[in-house]
Amino acid sequence: MFASLRKFASTKIAGVFVFIIIIPFVFWGMGSVFSGGNTNNIAKINNTKVSTKDFMEYLNQSGIDQQTIKENLDKNIIEELLSGLISTKLLSLEINDINISISERTLLQKIKTDKFFLDENNIFQRTKYEKFLLSNNMSAAIFEQRVKNRELQKHLFDFVGAGTITPKFLVKKDFEEENKILEIKYFSLDNLYKKRKDFTEIQINQFIEENKEKLQKEHIDFKYSILNPKNLLGLDDFNQEFFNKIDEIENLISQGKDIEAITKELDLNLNLIKVNNYIPTQSKKINEDKIYKLREKNYDIIENGDNFLLFKIINKYDRLPKLNDKKKRNEIIELIFRKNKFDFNKKVLEEIQSKIFDDDKFNKMGGNNIKNLSINSVVDDSKFEINSVKTLYTLKDKDFTLVSDQKNKIYLVQIENSLKKIFNNKDKNFLEFAKKLNIENRSTILKSYDQFLNNKYKIELNQKTIERVKNYFK
Repeated sequence: MFASLRKFASTKIAGVFVFIIIIPFVFWGMGSVFSGGNTNNIAKINNTKVSTKDFMEYLNQSGIDQQTIKENLDKNIIEELLSGLISTKLLSLEINDINISISERTLLQKIKTDKFFLDENNIFQRTKYEKFLLSNNMSAAIFEQRVKNRELQKHLFDFVGAGTITPKFLVKKDFEEENKILEIKYFSLDNLYKKRKDFTEIQINQFIEENKEKLQKEHIDFKYSILNPKNLLGLDDFNQEFFNKIDEIENLISQGKDIEAITKELDLNLNLIKVNNYIPTQSKKINEDKIYKLREKNYDIIENGDNFLLFKIINKYDRLPKLNDKKKRNEIIELIFRKNKFDFNKKVLEEIQSKIFDDDKFNKMGGNNIKNLSINSVVDDSKFEINSVKTLYTLKDKDFTLVSDQKNKIYLVQIENSLKKIFNNKDKNFLEFAKKLNIENRSTILKSYDQFLNNKYKIELNQKTIERVKNYFK
């Protein structure tokens, strides 16, 4: 069954529809759960019962071996397979309710035109058909029933999605809107932001005070030693003696013995490295950064690449960045700059939204930096990033907004004018747009139909039977 369903699901509409039916069951339960009753039934769809026999046949037809099911019981494989069966049953009920049918003649024609059974002259070959049935261990009756079910489901989707051809005047309107030329004025806000060098000591210290809870970072003092065969045993290669020595060190750590005591008891010549006031920086230090990451352990021996690290945390404390450290100072100034930039952009947007931003303010802010540009369509991202372009196409003439480019540089933009393009309704782009619009509308209808099915069909699960099926595979 999975093979035939996969063929069917290769169409966009089928894929969407089966997916939206299965989702509610997997994630929201798709109805209530009953724990007693007939243990031969694993689920009910309204008054239609789904038996354990139905489910086991579905599992057999899925082609999934028992070992795979057994190994994935904790990953809800039984529930997911059951959701597939319930979705298939639900579709059958809906097909019967709507009274969709397919004639034997149509079914025969469908099989005889299947490319898998045709020769190089596109003529049906019965030997190919029979060979296919034998290789898949399937009777003609079973295969024909699968083809029939697939076609019935396709007719159901076609029935539900009927009438989703968007009227030409709406396609034309939307196509023109997305492909009009926008003539804009714009300028970068970079020159209006306060420069990093202009922040005073008072402003820097005030920022630190206001944000000290966020800026405080845990520093540590610690000591550690690098352990490898060379410095522990004087050997170049790892051997069992080395790992036995590591085990001895671990045992002594678990007994609470300090590094110095371990060194003395095992007669080790460890080179202890002491590090104070440590916190990771952009200058990567492999050993120190590893220890900092595992600082909650306080005292341990860990692997780090081709070495082991024996370390002990002596002290931990929170500390604000020191301004006499050039790197830390620059990091703080960068944070202040970004906050100042954010606040400036926010103020401009608020003025635009409040309708108090006008042409005079735009021209005064932009000055000689104002440039002109034409944007050719809603997908023209040659200057601004695509989401900003989409925003511009929602605005009216003379509107203002902020946009960004691919490097996150911010610009203030005004729409000067919008010009419609002349196009032919036979144009390839127009035809593709119409097709996309129809698919989107059809998808919307199918989602609405999914809600209808959720209300129409009450699905109940027999939890005891589900557990019994799981136990069968354990």
